[in-house]
Amino acid sequence: MTFQKRGIDPTTGGLTGWVDYVTVWAKVEDLSGRDYFQAQMLGEASLVTSRITVRWRPEIDPHMRVKFGGRFFDIKAILDPDGRRRSMQIMCAEVR
Repeated sequence: MTFQKRGIDPTTGGLTGWVDYVTVWAKVEDLSGRDYFQAQMLGEASLVTSRITVRWRPEIDPHMRVKFGGRFFDIKAILDPDGRRRSMQIMCAEVR
């Protein structure tokens, strides 16, 4: 799985397309049933479709997106499930 961020044009300073930032091992789960109901607490329930779990990486932020095989995900929220900064749960919406 690869985190991507927006590229910046050095001439204009404007945003360009997505560029790969870092590739990591991850667990990707599509939400359904009870997990989907719990995701409603994020306030964007209809948009959250997947949960991605990775080791803690402080440089990851919601302005990035995720590339997983041929699938792409917009990051909606980043959670620290145990408050110890050992792992991150990234709540995402798949971009079709």
